Amino acid sequence: MALLAVLLGVWRRVPVYDAFVRGARTGLRTAVSIAPALLAVLPAAAALTASGATDALCALLSPALSALRLPEQAVPLMLLRPLSGAGALGMLEQVFSVCGPDSRAGRVASVAAGANETLLYVLALYMGASGARRSRYAVPAALLAWAAACLAAGFVCP
Repeated sequence: MALLAVLLGVWRRVPVYDAFVRGARTGLRTAVSIAPALLAVLPAAAALTASGATDALCALLSPALSALRLPEQAVPLMLLRPLSGAGALGMLEQVFSVCGPDSRAGRVASVAAGANETLLYVLALYMGASGARRSRYAVPAALLAWAAACLAAGFVCP
């Protein structure tokens, strides 16, 4: 694919190396501009998990979660997914090992993991890259979509 791009550039008389260097320079500037946001989000996700805050929140919300047909074993994944994709995959593996992948908790966790995004990471990334200072409706809309996906996971899985 890279060879095809180079050949197409040469055929169209584009200075391929100069275009590559300009793109690399822009990419490096973008990486530098989003680094502070990433340095804030990633340790926060690890701290929430390591402190036991997600487990405490699950225990507190347990009665409401059962009314919403959300298995308690899948809730830590749902809470962690907006913060950390890798952490959520670790939680998904834990649900599979404790409950089994074909259990209701395993199915709900799978749907929740697949239907959601690491929204705070993505928002930090895009807001940092675009230079936006105020998120306005982006965070509430993303959280609403996260909640809808979590609720849908509970209702679509038999």
